[in-house]
Amino acid sequence: QVQLVESGGGLVQAGDSLRLSCAASGRTFGRYAMGWFRQAPGKEREFVATRSWSGLSTYYADSVKGRFTISRDNAENTVYLQMNSLKPEDTAVYYCAAGRVAATNEKYDYWGQGTQVTVSS
Repeated sequence: QVQLVESGGGLVQAGDSLRLSCAASGRTFGRYAMGWFRQAPGKEREFVATRSWSGLSTYYADSVKGRFTISRDNAENTVYLQMNSLKPEDTAVYYCAAGRVAATNEKYDYWGQGTQVTVSS
């Protein structure tokens, strides 16, 4: 089992930055790919970014490419999502997930509870 706890969400203005963190505990964190997803009100959950355990495979949704950066510290069992140039359309609950491969769909084994990000215009 892997337990995931997100933090770092909040209310910001358009153009601001936020860094989300996801702390993992349980089984070996370094063996899992880690992904970030988000769900806006009234919409389905969507892929944001993912990074393999080695860091060799990293993928982003087109909507965040160039603005968001996923990184991980395997020694600290933590994955981060640095979000720059935030837009109101980035408003959502952000979830981290752990899985066997760095997938861009929801094929992950473990999920966190989510952290709210609200971007005002």
